[in-house]
Amino acid sequence: MFDYTFQWRIVWRHWPQLLDAALLTLQITVLSVVIGLAIAAVLALFRDSTNPFARAIAISWTALARNTPALLQIYMAYFGLGALGIHLSPYTSVLGAIAFNNAGYLAEILRGGFQSVPASQRLAARGLGMSGLQAYVYVTLPQVLRTVFLPIVNQIIWAMLGTSLGMIIGLQELTGMTTFLQSQTFRPFEFYFVAACIYLVIAKLTTGAAHLVARHYFRW
Repeated sequence: MFDYTFQWRIVWRHWPQLLDAALLTLQITVLSVVIGLAIAAVLALFRDSTNPFARAIAISWTALARNTPALLQIYMAYFGLGALGIHLSPYTSVLGAIAFNNAGYLAEILRGGFQSVPASQRLAARGLGMSGLQAYVYVTLPQVLRTVFLPIVNQIIWAMLGTSLGMIIGLQELTGMTTFLQSQTFRPFEFYFVAACIYLVIAKLTTGAAHLVARHYFRW
């Protein structure tokens, strides 16, 4: 017999803690994507480099990032490095692991974007008198951004959801704080339901904002 009585007031009482945890989730998401994009740009260049050492670094990074679980990467950052005497906080471990993972995926996204622009367009731009930098800024880059924009947004959503794995090493981001609060109050359904709604709202706001930006700048 279903006799569960919902008690939403207790969730409202702990709303400031949930909000702080959601902000921490957003902070890690933004930082991990920014760091990941910076590394990915270098990896994308390395991947197409003629230097075998640079290519090996790029191939190894993307293979490890994309073919191992993010959970394992967080464990390695927290417990693995700790065993070597490098002790990172849960926050730094999760940020580093998610940024590592993002870099692997974003490198392939950027590389695909650059390869989607035919070399003949750059040559044509140079033939019209543009310098190499002008051809890159006015011809190549706008087309690359148009191609990679939505895949990058998808990666941002994945990174946001991936931060929830931080709870396994004690980080009190949104999922970690939700788990802590439900264990204190014995109201799992209410807290997990509200946490799911917060994740959904963040994801929908992100995709909605991305579509507005794309429509404005890329005329979609």
